[in-house]
Amino acid sequence: MKLTKKTRAAYLVGLLLLLFNMSFSMDNGYNLWLNYSKIDDASLLETYRNQLQTVFVTDGGATMDVIKRELDRGLGGLLQQEVRFEPNPTFQNQLIVSRYAELGEDLRTLVDPADLTSEGYFIRTIENKKHRMVLITAQTDIGLLYGTFHFLRILQMHQALDGLQVMESPKVDIRMLNHWDNLDRTVERGYAGFSIWNWHTLPDYIDQRYIDYARANASIGINGTALTNVNANGLVLTPHYLEKVKALADVFRPYGLKVYLTARFSAPIEIGGLKTADPLDADVIQWWKDKTKEIYDLIPDFGGFLVKANSEGQPGPQNYGRTHLDGANLLADALKPHEGVVIWRAFVYSEHDDTDRAKQAYSEFVPDDGKYRDNVLIQVKNGPIDFQPREPFHPMFGAMPKTPLMMEFQITKEYLGFATHLVYLPKLFEEVLRSDTYQKGKGSTVAKVVDGSLNHKKVTGMAGVANIGTDANWTGHPFGQADWYGFGRLAWDPYLDSGTIAEEWLRCTFTNNENFVGPVKKMMLESREAVVNYMNPLGLHHMFDTGHHYGPGPWVDNLSRPEWNPVYYHKADDEGIGFDRTKTGSDALSQYAPELGEKFGNLETCPEEYLLWFHHLPWDYQLKNGRTLWDGLGIKYQQGVDQVGDMIKTWEDMKPFVDEYRHNQVSMLLGIQLKEAKWWRDACMLYFQTYSKMDFPKEMEKPENTLEHYKSLQFPFAPGIRPTWN
Repeated sequence: MKLTKKTRAAYLVGLLLLLFNMSFSMDNGYNLWLNYSKIDDASLLETYRNQLQTVFVTDGGATMDVIKRELDRGLGGLLQQEVRFEPNPTFQNQLIVSRYAELGEDLRTLVDPADLTSEGYFIRTIENKKHRMVLITAQTDIGLLYGTFHFLRILQMHQALDGLQVMESPKVDIRMLNHWDNLDRTVERGYAGFSIWNWHTLPDYIDQRYIDYARANASIGINGTALTNVNANGLVLTPHYLEKVKALADVFRPYGLKVYLTARFSAPIEIGGLKTADPLDADVIQWWKDKTKEIYDLIPDFGGFLVKANSEGQPGPQNYGRTHLDGANLLADALKPHEGVVIWRAFVYSEHDDTDRAKQAYSEFVPDDGKYRDNVLIQVKNGPIDFQPREPFHPMFGAMPKTPLMMEFQITKEYLGFATHLVYLPKLFEEVLRSDTYQKGKGSTVAKVVDGSLNHKKVTGMAGVANIGTDANWTGHPFGQADWYGFGRLAWDPYLDSGTIAEEWLRCTFTNNENFVGPVKKMMLESREAVVNYMNPLGLHHMFDTGHHYGPGPWVDNLSRPEWNPVYYHKADDEGIGFDRTKTGSDALSQYAPELGEKFGNLETCPEEYLLWFHHLPWDYQLKNGRTLWDGLGIKYQQGVDQVGDMIKTWEDMKPFVDEYRHNQVSMLLGIQLKEAKWWRDACMLYFQTYSKMDFPKEMEKPENTLEHYKSLQFPFAPGIRPTWN
């Protein structure tokens, strides 16, 4: 058929409209867990529409405006109808969002204000002779915002509103993301694109992504963000950058999100013109006071400084013969008049200290317990080495009863396959938080240290190293969003169950269909153990290749510092494998409570997941299942590979429940994960075989290549490495 000019034009217009609509119907993951898709249960939809016919939001400032916009967006999407905001409460089939002080007397009696902190909220369905409504109330506007997001999550998860009663307050004060973003927009250990902070166009251009970033964080209770890398650049403290930071702080403020900055300890020299950064020097003390006041004049609610000092080449007080205590208290004194805090990282280890790296932070910080200013938090990584797939909890937790310790988790997957492996990290976070320190007897969990309840701390905190970048879906891997989400939920309440969190995220992000939620939740909860199995089984750790940490490098022994070499950690030789941290070795176990020293030090009671973390054992050592240690390693590596294969099968079965775009995205990434799990198995077992001289167990598939092949691999394309010019 020959098309006329008019027909061709109409055809092209139709095609363009089709492509336009397809682009908007494709879910690229940008909306995260805030999808607000129409409720597909017709009966439930009708019930919600009847219960939420109108909305009343009390008058207020910027945060109340945010609440209105979020309700308009959320209810409009979920209920697929125009949201009717009423200027006055009617109390009939209405959602009411109001500060506690502005409630009528009859409603105030339903809430005990003593149960509500400044960030807490109360949600209740009320049905009596006078009222038939859902009430969200709080002491503050930020509390109302958190309550609003919780209520929308209830609707997203298709939960009934009848009999609804929720009382929530955060158990941790400072709940923050640490961005390892450089000023040139590269991201150290970032695997989801470039930094979202566009310093070139700030402060005049406010990207919508900044607003959506604040929304996402507020929806899970995150209230702080450190914008820049802990391997800090002093330029961010100069006026030119501070006006850009102010613009971000202004965007974040209505969402309850405070800005923090990383402070380079040598900044008084590099941007201040001083000849020293000695923390006891009078001019240095005054410089920090003046710089801090300059920041607060621009940003009245500035949170404070995050500091990495005297670690991995970063300058610090030890450059001048001073201590971490001197450096932290210097900044704390500058921040104190403004009610700011200094967060001082305990990730320190020195090439001049030949003791076990796992012991060094404890040795440097614990002796000064109780001497830090009351606005200092010591930020401690979850384990004593460095964000490994599995580590025992850091011995500092519980060992400094007079000093607030702030948990530092890594949400970005530096040691977990970057953003190509599906590894549900809240399972790892939960394992650490539930670990018992025994520092005040049985039940002295890490969670109780972090939330301050073990030793009645006045200020508490939890930080997560962000996995966010400019990728369309924010986190690279679609399931990386679950790690950001889960961190926020656990920072709000460290006692939450990782399975509950996984289910929340799945229902809000994908679908409420039980045929999807059940299998994928199971897959997520098993994924972390899978990666431990195919990377670092039975307590092995830090066997990653040089610098980029992409893939296995157990043979690496040529780096300038011993503790940078994987051979330092696995200590494989003809006799066996593992790091002896008992009394016969480094005695790192002495830094834990005696109950744990006895448990981990005794081979009869040491959990096998930590076996080679604490013991150097012969290749033919008999495991609890009767197999040799050598066979056990090979079986674990193979089990990890097989688990990824099972994940692929599970995900393939989920095709009917997931949009084609995201299903295909995850399928391709799982393919990469399987390929790399086999790589880990083959490279590590071939290398260790050079010492064990034993045949691979029958359960293990034969390696696909030679050891020489794996040793020869190079990865110039590996992302996330700190630029050499910084």
